[in-house]
Amino acid sequence: MNRRAALLCLLAALPLSASAVAPRTFQEAKKIGWKLYAHQSVEFYCGCHYQGNRVDLASCGYVPRKNAQRAQRIEWEHIVPAWVIGHQRQCWQNGGRSNCTRHDPVYQRAEADLFNLVPSIGEVNGDRNNFSYAWLPPQAPQYGACPMVIDFKAHKAMPRPQIRGMIARTYFYMSDRYGLKLSNQDRQLFEAWSKQYPVEAWEQQRNQMVGCVMGWGNPYVGKVELNRCSSANVAGR
Repeated sequence: MNRRAALLCLLAALPLSASAVAPRTFQEAKKIGWKLYAHQSVEFYCGCHYQGNRVDLASCGYVPRKNAQRAQRIEWEHIVPAWVIGHQRQCWQNGGRSNCTRHDPVYQRAEADLFNLVPSIGEVNGDRNNFSYAWLPPQAPQYGACPMVIDFKAHKAMPRPQIRGMIARTYFYMSDRYGLKLSNQDRQLFEAWSKQYPVEAWEQQRNQMVGCVMGWGNPYVGKVELNRCSSANVAGR
């Protein structure tokens, strides 16, 4: 049995109380993510329903912009892009993402952090790329009824209102935990979003669910009660 398979077996069997096994690589995190979100089948940016890795585009009125094949599948999106995480570390300067993934333990943990990972329509994941979030003026619909807006020239993206607060609190968490620097512009935006879009029940539930695997919560969302964790929480069943 390889290391990844062993980790998943451990997660499925572990009766968590005050301990957890956080994923150590992005590949491990994705495998755990499929279990965690097995019954949370609404993707992040557009609110489309999905089953397995196949997206029900009609459920949110999504119309592919360019890549219909990629639009039909779920991919794992880093809210704080891996590019942003890596570009602040020496490992990236010495060999890019692959070098960071192989040799930088801090980058490895950040890339695999489940608080920063969400299921996304593949086309939107690709279009967002490593663009930063921003307020953008109204534009013609790019993805049918999906309200995600991307300015390819400015390298900016504006997510739907329902997830803006959660995005802001994720950036604050990642900044604190991994020493990521936020620009003054980004910090001001996220402070505004966090205030305008306060924590809701679904975000608290996600914080608890992910916290049961990671062993801690995002303090900007709320406290995780590890004594409430169980093997079902951890395995996503």
